[in-house]
Amino acid sequence: MRRISAIIVLLLPAVGVILAAGLFLTAGLQMKGQVMSEKSEAVSKAGIENLIITVVYDNNPQRQGLGTAWGFSCVITGAEKTILFDTGGDGPLLLSNMEKLAIEPNSIETIVLSHIHGDHTGGLNGFLEKNPNVTIYMPKSFPERFKDSVRGYGSKIVEVEEALKICEDVYSTGQLGTLIREQSLIIKTDNGLIVITGCAHPGIVKIVNTAKDLLKGDILLVMGGFHLEWATKGKLEKIISAFKELGVRYAGPCHCSGDKARSLFEKHFEKNYIKIGVGKVITLADL
Repeated sequence: MRRISAIIVLLLPAVGVILAAGLFLTAGLQMKGQVMSEKSEAVSKAGIENLIITVVYDNNPQRQGLGTAWGFSCVITGAEKTILFDTGGDGPLLLSNMEKLAIEPNSIETIVLSHIHGDHTGGLNGFLEKNPNVTIYMPKSFPERFKDSVRGYGSKIVEVEEALKICEDVYSTGQLGTLIREQSLIIKTDNGLIVITGCAHPGIVKIVNTAKDLLKGDILLVMGGFHLEWATKGKLEKIISAFKELGVRYAGPCHCSGDKARSLFEKHFEKNYIKIGVGKVITLADL
């Protein structure tokens, strides 16, 4: 009996160490960052039901009476926050198109900037003169002078480095790429994930893969600039094949995607190709 008691006494510290290690490991997993818990939440809950995406700036025409210019911007409504994704290259043109589309600048609560290039950020100052009361999500890599200029309007800045939740069912991929750091938007809907890109400098397939890995959902739609203006037919065919393998149901290349890419995507996606230009309105009923 004494021997058994002695063994138990010797074992107790070891058991304590094992239990403590287990608690520490569990706590570590729970504290790995906001994005990890958000991914679990995203998988278990339904997404946005009444989503509307309106393209307010693009170099491709769609609706008569709206101005076109090199760049991209769209407005997302139906989420917890009304979001302006990118601002095009010219403030007056952006605001003019928004007015013609009956979108009030003051209705925008959040701005997401994909990357630093002027055709995606050039309209920001003009917009902030109308509505500075917004929260702006921008890649952390943006120049300090740009951030200081935004702060000068009194707007709030969120510097994005890793993937994060912007609002309920809306996420950033985090800044991807090397030379040009860029974030894309992921929207979780009842029908699947929608990925919106600015120029896709990190690679459109990489962005789609990142979105799929982050939220573990099917890809409903990928739209925006795909940065394929000078891509060969062979490269375009490989990208389209990758889209198919990833289960992308609808494709809407615009802006810097190029006419050749748009034509090939339309050929391969047929009725699931979304023609996008300034003034295009996309709802879940369309998909």
